[in-house]
Amino acid sequence: MKLVVIEAPAKRETLKKYLGEGYEVFATKGHIRDLPTKSLSIDLNNNYEPHYEDNPDKKELIAELQRKAKKADEVLIATDPDREGEAIAWHVAHELNLDPNTKCRIQFNEISKKAVLKALTEPRTIDLQLVNAQQARRVLDRIVGYKLSPILSKKIAPKLSAGRVQSVALKLVVDREIEIENFKPEEYWNVSAEHQKGAIKFKSNLTHYKGKKIKLENKDQVDKVLADIDGKDFVVEEIKRTTSKSHAPAPFTTSTMQQDAGNKLNMSLKKITSCAQELYEGVEVKGEGKMALITYIRTDSTRVSADAQQACRAYIAEKYGKEYVPEKPNIYATKSNAQDAHEAIRPISMQVTPEMVKDSLTKENYKLYKLIYERFMASQMVEAEYSNVNISVGVNDYTFKATGKTLEFAGFTAVYKEYTEEEKKEDKLPKLEEKEQLKVLQILKEQKFTKPPARYTETSLVKAMEEKGIGRPATYAATITILTARSYCTKDGKYLVPTELGRHITEYLDQFFHGVINVKFTAYMEQRLDDIAENKDDWHDVVDNFWNGFKGLLSRADASSVTMKAQPVETDILCEKCGHKMLIREGRYGKFLGCSNFPKCRNIRPYEEETKKPVGVCPQCGKGVFAYKTKRGKNFYACEDREGCNFMSWDIPTGEMCPNCGKYLVKKGKVVKCSACDFRAEI
Repeated sequence: MKLVVIEAPAKRETLKKYLGEGYEVFATKGHIRDLPTKSLSIDLNNNYEPHYEDNPDKKELIAELQRKAKKADEVLIATDPDREGEAIAWHVAHELNLDPNTKCRIQFNEISKKAVLKALTEPRTIDLQLVNAQQARRVLDRIVGYKLSPILSKKIAPKLSAGRVQSVALKLVVDREIEIENFKPEEYWNVSAEHQKGAIKFKSNLTHYKGKKIKLENKDQVDKVLADIDGKDFVVEEIKRTTSKSHAPAPFTTSTMQQDAGNKLNMSLKKITSCAQELYEGVEVKGEGKMALITYIRTDSTRVSADAQQACRAYIAEKYGKEYVPEKPNIYATKSNAQDAHEAIRPISMQVTPEMVKDSLTKENYKLYKLIYERFMASQMVEAEYSNVNISVGVNDYTFKATGKTLEFAGFTAVYKEYTEEEKKEDKLPKLEEKEQLKVLQILKEQKFTKPPARYTETSLVKAMEEKGIGRPATYAATITILTARSYCTKDGKYLVPTELGRHITEYLDQFFHGVINVKFTAYMEQRLDDIAENKDDWHDVVDNFWNGFKGLLSRADASSVTMKAQPVETDILCEKCGHKMLIREGRYGKFLGCSNFPKCRNIRPYEEETKKPVGVCPQCGKGVFAYKTKRGKNFYACEDREGCNFMSWDIPTGEMCPNCGKYLVKKGKVVKCSACDFRAEI
């Protein structure tokens, strides 16, 4: 029996179907060994040696894996085909005492029978350069997170976090917000003429005066133009007819998939990621069982295998005709900083159409699969062809222009339209001749103002991060999601808006850590990690160079008296111990009330209690009774005077006494009952 070790349990059933008898599949459920969270776990004085430990919640799983490995004739590690997957494979080998230099590693870019069986014939050693690149990333991120977060918590507010990539993503959002706030709109005007010939109405727009581009900045300039052309003839001076072609877009990478799905399907990054994961790992398809539909979803490559390309071309020819298939296969350039570890995201089989599996998929999974399927098919189709007409219309030294665009051959647009193209509306022009006088229905003027750049959405932030070289495909969604999860940003519709806290963090980091927490340096560090994987650079040197500069910034920030902590807010609540006013303060666990007479008086009270309304009346002292929770989340009720009165009840006291025994009454649902005897009455 051979043991195949994978990460995700969702893949197990699909793989077992393809592997058949003689193989057992075991899922690690992600990392089984990692840096413990309780400490830095990196020896800064010993060549940055990381201290890995078995994940506490995986001890039984590891023991089971070790038992199965001892019984197996051979162990093959088939974790995900990326750097993190390679690192997990290395940790699995460590747990099983496997030599990473033996051929124990297999990988496949898609969970299909062909790909899986081919992988079995091509086992390889664990790629230690990929492991080291991932290890360097892990160490760098741990150093930044564990060394910088405490300083933010000390200087701004408790329980804050910083991250090497996270904080730069936040900076992009904050900087954009500041740019919007500082933006000064400029006035401009558009002037156009509405024409008609036959049944067709169309517009021409003012563009030039005496052959030079004209820019109208105020109403006086507009009024002069209107006076100059009033009553004058509009004559066609020139007609240019051209053809143009639009090339098919490349198949999806992680970031382009996230952008397109966000824009077209209105899905959140979190939802896109989870749907894509399910489509990759396998879904239940009626009549087929568990079946994977798409290739690996974390990629920055647009490369496609020759087999997949040929299969797609054959399908296009069959469905749309040979005229839709380019003479030579379309090949797309991959960005220079891409890892190019595996293919673009594509359907595993063109024969499994979206409509065939629609009834087996959730609504979101179907929409995403359809988008991926159509994008890949379009990427292997011919260009779309257009006829363009550009008309120049002269009137008293002014030039108005009208444009028309007609689709002559759909090409790839028969399958897929780009998001931006769908927003365009082209005017239809009638047949015109040079020197022809145009009928003018009306002259239109429109005052406009320049607009600030738009706030980032989740998907436009992904695009910005990719373009600037910040992070990698596997990190985009998690990085952006944490900004809202930690309240560094909020959402206004689909737009990300930095909170006051997020702005304070960015302002502080700009002041003390600008050399590290910036776009250029973060992109440089991504390149250095690539150098470890591709050029066999020593990962210790990369970390050492970073730490030697970073530790000085930490010392300077920690020693500085600069702070951005929220100042205490005075309330009208009096301290029951000394009579001074209580202040709202920020602590490790949130807001609390502290006496303004500190340190002479150290009285504190939960802030939450003061914002509540009493739910009952204390039967012992007559003060208000408030609702509280035990550590296990169970409700109980107690007097607001926690110091002087010890009243507590599991039910709400009404403040009235029982007519039978004189004990206090409580309210439970729609019934009032005695806390001591059997008396009860409906409310």
